[in-house]
Amino acid sequence: MLRVVSWNINGIRRPLKSLEYQVPGNCATALQHILKELDADIVCLQETKVTRDVLTEPLAIVEGYNSYFSFSRSRSGYSGVATFCRDSATPVAAEEGLTGQFATLNRDVGCYGNMTEFTQEQLRALDSEGRALLTQHKICTWEGKETPLTLINVYCPHADPGKPERLAFKMHFYRLLQIRAEALLAAGSHVIILGDLNTAHRPIDHCDAGSLECFEEDLGRKWMDGLLSNLEYQAGSRVGPFMDSYRYFYPKQEKAFTCWSVISGARSLNYGARIDYILGDRALIIDSLQAAYLLPEVMGSDHCPVGAALNVSCMPAKQCPALCTRFLPEFSGTQLKILGFLAHREQEPMREQLLLQLSSPVQAQKQRKAQAYGQASRPRKSGSRRHQRNLMSYFQPSAGLPQTSPEKLPRLPLVDTPVTPKTLKEGVIATTLDEKAKASEVKDEKEIRTLFWKSVLTGPSPMPLCRAHKEPCVMRTVKKQGPNQGRHFYMCSRPQGPPDDPSSRCNFFLWSRPS
Repeated sequence: MLRVVSWNINGIRRPLKSLEYQVPGNCATALQHILKELDADIVCLQETKVTRDVLTEPLAIVEGYNSYFSFSRSRSGYSGVATFCRDSATPVAAEEGLTGQFATLNRDVGCYGNMTEFTQEQLRALDSEGRALLTQHKICTWEGKETPLTLINVYCPHADPGKPERLAFKMHFYRLLQIRAEALLAAGSHVIILGDLNTAHRPIDHCDAGSLECFEEDLGRKWMDGLLSNLEYQAGSRVGPFMDSYRYFYPKQEKAFTCWSVISGARSLNYGARIDYILGDRALIIDSLQAAYLLPEVMGSDHCPVGAALNVSCMPAKQCPALCTRFLPEFSGTQLKILGFLAHREQEPMREQLLLQLSSPVQAQKQRKAQAYGQASRPRKSGSRRHQRNLMSYFQPSAGLPQTSPEKLPRLPLVDTPVTPKTLKEGVIATTLDEKAKASEVKDEKEIRTLFWKSVLTGPSPMPLCRAHKEPCVMRTVKKQGPNQGRHFYMCSRPQGPPDDPSSRCNFFLWSRPS
C-alpha cells in the first residue's frame, strides 16, 4: 500500500512554531512530528515560503525521509513546494520545474512534450516562482507488474481579479502542466498531479457558488473540465486523461472543503472551497486506488491535508537523486562556513619546538641568542613583579605627609540646631508623622492627575452592536484600491457562514466616520 498526502502548509516555518510545545520526546524536530502524524509514504507540501538562503537543516534533513525543494527565484518568502519521501519510497529521479530549465542532466525525470507555443522568456517566468516539483518512483502493481509512477507536486497561481496579467499567467501554467503530464503518460509512466490547484471545480466544491457570476464559465474550471473525466460518463462527451480521486469515491459529498478564509473565521462553520486535489490517470485510479480522504482536523494552515491510498508497492532506489537536499553543499558538509575560520584552535604543547626543528639552524641560533641577551639585559629581583596600579591607589594618603588624628580636630558648634533637646523616641515619632503626611500629599496629587487625564482622554468609543445578534462589532479597513481605500468600517464579529445559518455573520455594515 502506497499512501500519498498533499498539504498547502502556508509557510513551512509557521506551523512548526505552533507545534514546538507538542513535539513528543521520540521526535527530533517538529517537522518530523508532522510527517509522522500525516502517516504517508510521500508528503507533498505547497506554499513553503522559504528560499534556499533561509532553509535550515532541521527543515531540509529529516531522519527516515529524503526531501526535495523548489524555491521561488523571483521573490523571497513566496510560493515554493517540497516533497518528503520515506526511505522506503526513495524516487529514482527528481526534477524541479515543468519546463526543463533547471534540469541537471543527472537523474532528471524528462519527457517534456511539445512546448513550442511558449517563448523561452515565458518558460523561464513560469518556472521562476518555484511552483512545481517532480519525483519519479518505481512501483509494483497488485498484478506484479513493475512500472514508473511520476508525482507532480504543484502550487498553481492565484488569479487576482484586479490583475488580468496574473490570469494569463495562471492559464499558461495550467497549459504547461497538462503538456508535461500528458507527455509522461505517453512515455508509459503513471502520473499523479497533486497539490493546490487554486480552482474549485464544481459548484459542489464551493460554499457560495450561486452568488459567483458565471461560475461555470471560469477559465480555470473549463481547463479542469478538459483535464478530468466526467464520472457520469455520457456517450459523445470528452474523456479526460485524469480523474479526481476524492470524487471517484464521494461524487455527491457536500461541504468537502479544504480551504477557508482565516480573516472571517469561516473554518469553524466549514464555509470554504475545495481547491486541493489528488488527480491520477484513469488506469491508475480505476485499477489501484483504494481510498481518498480529507484531514480537516489537522490545523496550522488555512488549508487541510488531502490524501489517497494506492494498492501498489514502492521499490525504493538505492541512492537518492542529485536534487535531494542532503546533497546541497550547506548540508553535506562540503561548504566552508565563516564560523569555521573564527573557531578557537588549541595550541599543541610541542608546536614551538617543532617550528624550531623545521627552521634553519641559523634562525634557531639567532632566536637563542636573542633570548639569552634579553634575559641578561633585564635582571629581575626574585619575588618582585611589576603590576598595573589600581585606580584607588591614587586616592590613598601620601606616606610623606603628616597624618592628623581625628581626635585632635576642633569640635565646632552645629548651625541652626534646636535648643530644646529631644529624646530618641520623640524624634522617631516626629519623622514618621512627617513621612505619612508627605505620602498622603503625593497620593492625593496622583489621584487628581489621574482624574484629570481620564476626563480629557476618554478613550475609544464603544463598538456599535450588530442588529441581528446585538453583539459588539469588529473594525476592518478597506484595502481594495479605490476612493474608500484606507477607510475603517464596522461589521459583525461572527465567522462567515451560510446565509441561512443564524450563528453565522449577519450583513451589518457601518462606516466609522462619514465620508
